Amino acid sequence: MDINKRTILWIVFAVSLVVLWNNWMVSTGKPSMFAPAPAQTAKAPEAKKSELPAASATAAATGAAALPGAPAAAEPFKSERITVTTDLFRVDVDTLGGTIKRLELLKFKDGVDVNKNQVLFDVDAGTGKTYLAQTGLVGAPGLPNHQTGFVAKPGPRMLNDANQVQLVLEAESAGVKLTKTFTFKRGDYVIDVRHDISNVGTAPVKPELYLQLVHDGNKPAGDSYFNSSYTGPTLYTDADKYHKLKFETLEKEAAEAAKTGKDAVQDHPTKADNGWIAISQHFFVSAFVPQDKLGRTIFTKKVTTNQYAIGTIQPLGTLAPGATVTNEAKLYSGPQESKLLEKVTPGLDLVKDYGFLTIIAKPIFWVMDQIHQVLGNWGWTIIAFTILIKLAFFPLSAAGYRSMAKVKLVTPKMQAIRERYKGDPAKMNQATMELYKTEKINPLGGCLPILVQMPVFIALYWVLQASVEIRGAPWIGWITNLAAPDPWYILPVLYAISMYITTKLNPAPADPMQAKMMLFMPLAFSVMFFFFPSGLVLYWVVNNVLSIGQQYVISKKFAAPEAAKS
Repeated sequence: MDINKRTILWIVFAVSLVVLWNNWMVSTGKPSMFAPAPAQTAKAPEAKKSELPAASATAAATGAAALPGAPAAAEPFKSERITVTTDLFRVDVDTLGGTIKRLELLKFKDGVDVNKNQVLFDVDAGTGKTYLAQTGLVGAPGLPNHQTGFVAKPGPRMLNDANQVQLVLEAESAGVKLTKTFTFKRGDYVIDVRHDISNVGTAPVKPELYLQLVHDGNKPAGDSYFNSSYTGPTLYTDADKYHKLKFETLEKEAAEAAKTGKDAVQDHPTKADNGWIAISQHFFVSAFVPQDKLGRTIFTKKVTTNQYAIGTIQPLGTLAPGATVTNEAKLYSGPQESKLLEKVTPGLDLVKDYGFLTIIAKPIFWVMDQIHQVLGNWGWTIIAFTILIKLAFFPLSAAGYRSMAKVKLVTPKMQAIRERYKGDPAKMNQATMELYKTEKINPLGGCLPILVQMPVFIALYWVLQASVEIRGAPWIGWITNLAAPDPWYILPVLYAISMYITTKLNPAPADPMQAKMMLFMPLAFSVMFFFFPSGLVLYWVVNNVLSIGQQYVISKKFAAPEAAKS
């Protein structure tokens, strides 16, 4: 039993280290060890210019920007930033290109400085931060794009008592008039983005609309090894489902393109008429949802040094002189809150990164969400959920504790066997197994419950790691954010104490060195828990306290008959 138990405990320790190492790999931008096929999707084959939409290729050949992000001739234009404020947003839109250059979430505090609000879209030359939402037209030279000057039509810039506020921008060039209309609604993180394209010239045109998100490729401030998540481009289509397209891959493909002379733009292998593209980061996401049932090409590219883009291009057909076409898209920019994401578009809730145990993590969060609707506090929700899990695993854990109680009772007999066969390991193991058989002890009985519950523990880690619902949620007293480490380290210390008590209740290893190692492990784990979300440590502390009570009762139950015999 000692050998098997030590083996299982080391397996548990190793699994924990693997999870921590994998989290460190993800936090430093390296691929997850558990990542499935998306890594291959990120290495999509480069598309040559002839494979791009015909109008875009023509534009490139004539010297115009074939795709958004390419340099264009500068025109003198005095731009201004127009600020629109709602109950959820404070958004800055630059009239140069009609680009969203800053988006502040008024309901969420910054992850580093709680005196500031969380900012998603932003441009900061000092820090090198670039995070933009851009739209425009390609298909012919000089069409209005995100480098064109727009004129803002007069109108309200604050929501006030209304249910929505609109910002209308207009630009005209190359015989085409582009009108962008941003609609901001009360209580909604979705911004409606409408494009009205009118042919005001004398010849037919074939414009194509692009929507793209540009990012500098860096993780948000405050990201750490133990509190990290995927940051990068993501996309979804009905055919290909959900994919991650890493910044590192875009950089490598651009470098390879420079060496071979190929075009630096990559088309996703599958064109679609549905889905969305996004930039995901820890707890938040910005996603363009193009007009549904309209064909599109999804592209990724390196725009310039330390700037990358993911976007879509949608052909709008041939516009005769005097004709107008309208395109309706949506831009979601806000928290990765399950209920909100599910309402926007199919598949958007997949950006909530639960790791490789999503199949377990999603039901766990659903159960916790139902409990939270009753209790109204995520700390008490975690405690109630821990009790439910303990009840669910009660038969299994009770069987394990009974097995350990039996082992503890026969420890003197096992010690006698070790002394008797000290120089003959084979006979020692044979005698030990005979003792197990006589006493009806399962050698793995005390370890199996730990292994069975490990996937639940790991999945819960990812739930607490990914759920913006728990970000900033207080419990009691000093715990003001269950998604952040315990600021006073009280919970990790309580965990170490509970693990020490648990170790004392278990049968002691025969080897003194192994016994010291068993006492050292609680200390090692508690040090690691200094960096873990306090909500996860709370779960472990409550689980250990319940386990101690259960194990103590069962041990007493088996010890009483043995005492009566003696």
